[in-house]
Amino acid sequence: MFPIRCFTCGKVIGHLWEEYNRKLEEGKTKKEALDELGIERYCCRRMFLTYKSVIKELSKFKGAVG
Repeated sequence: MFPIRCFTCGKVIGHLWEEYNRKLEEGKTKKEALDELGIERYCCRRMFLTYKSVIKELSKFKGAVG
């Protein structure tokens, strides 16, 4: 689950995640996609560049806790 806000500055960025992925699938570079979405602050760009979904990995352990 991609964060709704940037951890550093608090800017709302969660609504841009799907559009970012669409642009990457179209063949755009990460830089081009972020530039087109208007993500200029380096802290916000970091959120997109370093995000890794762990939902599939955690779903393996369903029911293991408790």
